[in-house]
Amino acid sequence: MLPVRHRSNTFMIGLLLSASWLMAGCSVIDDDLSDCPEEGPQATMDYELKLVTNMTTELTTQLTTQTDIQLASALKQYLNGIFTDFAHDVDLSFYDTVGDSTLLQKDEHIMDANQASYSLNLPMRQYMHLAAANVVDNELVDVMYDNRCHRSMIDQVIRDTIDSHTTGIFTARQPMEVLGNVSQNFNVHLYMANCAATLVIDPNNYGSIDDVRVYSTGFATGFSICDSVFHYDRQPPIVRASMVKSDGIDERAFCSVTFPSPEPSRANTRTIIETEEPFIAEPSDEVLWEFRVYVPVKGNTRSEDSITETILPLKVPLRAGELKVIKCRIGDQGEIIPENPEIGTSVTLNWQSGLVIDT
Repeated sequence: MLPVRHRSNTFMIGLLLSASWLMAGCSVIDDDLSDCPEEGPQATMDYELKLVTNMTTELTTQLTTQTDIQLASALKQYLNGIFTDFAHDVDLSFYDTVGDSTLLQKDEHIMDANQASYSLNLPMRQYMHLAAANVVDNELVDVMYDNRCHRSMIDQVIRDTIDSHTTGIFTARQPMEVLGNVSQNFNVHLYMANCAATLVIDPNNYGSIDDVRVYSTGFATGFSICDSVFHYDRQPPIVRASMVKSDGIDERAFCSVTFPSPEPSRANTRTIIETEEPFIAEPSDEVLWEFRVYVPVKGNTRSEDSITETILPLKVPLRAGELKVIKCRIGDQGEIIPENPEIGTSVTLNWQSGLVIDT
């Protein structure tokens, strides 16, 4: 058994997809009817949406005081739509495996359920099958360039500053050969492609921190579904963190939901690390992602009011399916002081915006 503090939680959705091979529908995919199978045994595709995450473990180990626990409850409720075992929509694409891997058939369904069955018309042949779930209601991403298998990707909007993702995105890829004269079963597993990071701030003696602004940056901007790799821009967007609070306490959680950070080697992060401990990583020598915090500081007069900027550079990767919680407090000059002394900071007092951040 894994140590309790590292144990990942696994949730599953069984999506049962039954495909009946019917002669009438062969021309929908391929005008050459010689590939069409005769009526015979059914082929069944079993889809399993797996959520591998450390969310519960991270919340219970990082937020331990009575106040923390109350905030953790609000944070868990906020993230329930991200780290979820519920699929709203599913995008199913079937590609040729020769030549330029053209799209042969595409099916899109609104599920709104834990299980669903769909009947598809597929001639006997070899396919590369790609699937994506929970993309429709996420306005920041879309399935793009899907007319070719190796170009198909979940692409994020191009802006200097963006909001957080609003759904947990899942994907799968599966080579398959459809035969015409035997019963077949295909198992397809969908894994999470995004993650979340949360900065929990104790106001200390500062007072209300509702005017504090928190951003994160350094994350991937796109994901190739077939190759299962992320893409990183030289200047990644700034992500607004959403404030999460609980009535009766002064602490605030600022949460951003994004694609993963780079790995220390700068290799593209995979959707799921195939180990028993997918979220354990040693710190890198390089900064992989960061939080940026802006705290208003009132002076004796209005003209003396200022803003303190604190940058928290993080050297441990943030991976798909992972939640990272960092606790900190506000110092006397508005600076952010992490509870973990291994996390460094860069503080600018009386900060003047050299970069216009959309608010």
